[in-house]
Amino acid sequence: MDSLVLDFSSPWWFVPVVALGACVGSFLNVVIYRLPLGLSVNEPKRSFCPQCRQSIPWWHNLPLISWLQLRGRCASCRASIPFRYWLVECLTALLFAACWHLHSAIAAPVLFFSIALLVAITFIDAEHQIIPLALTTMGSVAAVGFSCFDNSLLHLTEPLMEPAPWWQGLRDSALGWVLGFFGLWTVVLLGKFFLGKKVIAFDRATAWEIVDAPTDQDPLLFRCDGEDIPWYDLFYRKSDRLILDCSEILVDGTPRGAGTLVIRAEEITLPDGKVVALESIKSLAGQTTKATIPREAMGMGDPHLLGMIGALLGGPAVLFTVGASALYAIIAAAIGRIGFGKPLPYGPFLILAALTWLFGGWRIWQGYVDWAYGSTF
Repeated sequence: MDSLVLDFSSPWWFVPVVALGACVGSFLNVVIYRLPLGLSVNEPKRSFCPQCRQSIPWWHNLPLISWLQLRGRCASCRASIPFRYWLVECLTALLFAACWHLHSAIAAPVLFFSIALLVAITFIDAEHQIIPLALTTMGSVAAVGFSCFDNSLLHLTEPLMEPAPWWQGLRDSALGWVLGFFGLWTVVLLGKFFLGKKVIAFDRATAWEIVDAPTDQDPLLFRCDGEDIPWYDLFYRKSDRLILDCSEILVDGTPRGAGTLVIRAEEITLPDGKVVALESIKSLAGQTTKATIPREAMGMGDPHLLGMIGALLGGPAVLFTVGASALYAIIAAAIGRIGFGKPLPYGPFLILAALTWLFGGWRIWQGYVDWAYGSTF
């Protein structure tokens, strides 16, 4: 009896691949909503409406179908369901299909897993300007582990004629991670050195206050001159300090004089040198003439993300991703005025550049290398 051989080239395989992608996208919507809020992605097991908190039955939670059937509204309270939910399901399904079409069936599992992580990171970073370390760590470990069995993704520009030993794939993947992480980490350090503080001098005393979070999942806000800055944007590391030259300081409504107020993530230092824990303060406000605000040129989540990309796709992909992501960011800033006085989440541009490489951009790199070496000799 002939052994059973699966024909992965059959177009019928796209049916389960697309269905799998849509189902994974449905789960990613749970991750995108819950993870930044510190909620478990497993409990409660059933999805719920963020507005009325009602559990969503399975027949109202069918990937790609239910959002259209319900016309983007909750069946219980009729609250609007963001289009993002349907977009994530559709995008994940299309990316799974593209990976299946352009790459080998052997690489499909790690590609599906990596694509799922990248989609989740894209929407979390775009909405919250954070990249969860748990997601990039899982992606890096999966990529390095897969490279021991198959390293074809690390050599898209120069496919190997014969299977390489496991240690070679491990080496190339690890080097890709090192190049991605430490390369962008250097940019973070330089950005902190040159752009680590933003000093704003006001023409007149300007009101400021610390605004309580609406819920336990939301951050505190520093409100000054009509602008709200989330707490995690101010205090990225323990050494970060918000320094205010105040003409008036009010602690729980009581005047505490004037002078320099130093605010840290969990405490304040009053002009008289007294240190007070923030958790013991009900309200904090005042008038300021100058504010020194800590800021980041780029968060540490981006180096971990580029490390994950390097571990999956190799060193050349890292170099391509850095250049292409910068180009994408410039275009987005010019067209949508993103980053002009507004935070610019860089993770989505890194991911878009990495996907460009994965879905054919490596040919651009190979063409450039062939042209450069050809013109040299």
